[in-house]
Amino acid sequence: MITSSNVLIKVSGLCKSFGDLEVLKGIDAEIYKGDVMVVIGASGSGKSTFLRCLNLLEEPTGGTITFEGVNITDRSVDINKHRQKMGMVFQQFNLFPHKTVLQNMTLGPIKLLKQSKKEAEANAMRLLERVGLSDKAYAYPSQLSGGQKQRVAIVRALAMNPDVMLFDEPTSALDPEMVGEVLEVMKQLAREGMTMVVVTHEMGFAREVGTDIVFVDEGVIVEQGRPEEFFTNPKNPRLKDFLSKVL
Repeated sequence: MITSSNVLIKVSGLCKSFGDLEVLKGIDAEIYKGDVMVVIGASGSGKSTFLRCLNLLEEPTGGTITFEGVNITDRSVDINKHRQKMGMVFQQFNLFPHKTVLQNMTLGPIKLLKQSKKEAEANAMRLLERVGLSDKAYAYPSQLSGGQKQRVAIVRALAMNPDVMLFDEPTSALDPEMVGEVLEVMKQLAREGMTMVVVTHEMGFAREVGTDIVFVDEGVIVEQGRPEEFFTNPKNPRLKDFLSKVL
């Protein structure tokens, strides 16, 4: 049963402008524990800005975001404390080039979660094993393929034990043959009940894994629904047009 206590993130009246350019024009959304919300839309529609507002990487110009019952848009809140519970994976992998995979993965847990080096390394190795990269623990990012880097970026975020994972077009910088290996890791996370918000162009993933599909157009949510209804029976003309081009 869905109750208010299941709501992990509640977005109310979210607006974001860059100077005179209004990118988000009042978005309302609720993300429930265990949900995989997939956000789709044309380039420039505001979907990545919406995602980046969820952990205040972009500061909203209006509205509120409540995460685990706390209004994180309140300036008195220690946002870094809450960000630790929100894993983020970007298009670009953002790995430290001068550190090994293992060092990249243990930096946050040692510094922020105050884990011992031994504990952090054991956890990192367990996560690397899970994505088939335990043999790359002592490699540097330059020695990895794009797909391997992105899998490392995902498990690096998981090493912080987050309550939600945010993905900003995680496969768009990858060669086509590497996309599958990254999506497989994300599917596995979904099967294990990880709450996820995913901005993506991968409609197959959205259809198969998404529990809630959101279509953003010109800074507003114009349609939202379960995948079976959303893809087979779209209501909004703009969504129908968009799906006719991408499916």
